[in-house]
Amino acid sequence: MNFDDAPKYIDPLKDFAFKKIFGTNKQLLIAFLNSVFDGRKVITEIKYAQTEHSGKAERERLAIFDLNCKGINDEHFIVEMQRVKQKNFLKRALFYTSRIISQEAPKDNKSHWNFDLREVYLIAVLEDDMPTEAPSDRYLNDIRLCNRFTKEISYEGFGIIYIELRKFTKTEVELETDLDRWLYILKNLKTMTEVPFSLQLPVFEDLFIIAEYSNLTKEEKMFCDAELKIKWDNDYVINSTYENGEEAGVIKGKLQGAQESTHSVILEMKKENMPVELIARITKLSLDEIESITI
Repeated sequence: MNFDDAPKYIDPLKDFAFKKIFGTNKQLLIAFLNSVFDGRKVITEIKYAQTEHSGKAERERLAIFDLNCKGINDEHFIVEMQRVKQKNFLKRALFYTSRIISQEAPKDNKSHWNFDLREVYLIAVLEDDMPTEAPSDRYLNDIRLCNRFTKEISYEGFGIIYIELRKFTKTEVELETDLDRWLYILKNLKTMTEVPFSLQLPVFEDLFIIAEYSNLTKEEKMFCDAELKIKWDNDYVINSTYENGEEAGVIKGKLQGAQESTHSVILEMKKENMPVELIARITKLSLDEIESITI
């Protein structure tokens, strides 16, 4: 991608941009989380936690933050924030939150403890809609433990909150809440050429500066461009396959073409002396696969 062809802002729904925006500025992350909690929790401080759950290597390739949070009432709780695809989302969400909760057990192997667990929440931004038998235009979903018959919440200290961003269809003039403004940015930032008047607020000043493509380093631009190029190639294969119902041979040819395109991107990154570990994070390939790709 040439600089002249580059977008004004990076796409926050890509792993690199998501991490760039929310992994470098705690105040932006706090503002976003508080807009999602909408008063249920008011976060005043966060600390990025080291991931100790199983599948650490795989998780580190994804846009996931494990956060130790402090609330306005001095309470401490855990938030895992993700940008994910919807495939098997709820099952994976239960698995990861269960792993987080299990880490709360004492490390000294005592047989009795008081189960004084910190609260655990998972907040996820989904690019696609969740499959459901009853389609809804509800884009914010909040799952908690409740009694099936009375509908009363049985335990307040656990929650899975997910946002189906495709269902968020508000225009700029329809934005009312902080969450509205955040979701509008997440969905539309990649196509913006300037900061909309309704978003010219102090809370978003740093976001637009961080997300501006021209403010990235040379390595970050390469990272961003490579991730976007690979996504374009993969989306082309997937979308054209579904639309055209193509034969296996045609699909195989397109997959091979996409793979060759990915290999060319990797070779360019190698020419720029980008670390193999960094290339692996961009392409989602293993270190051995990266090493095997040569001219």
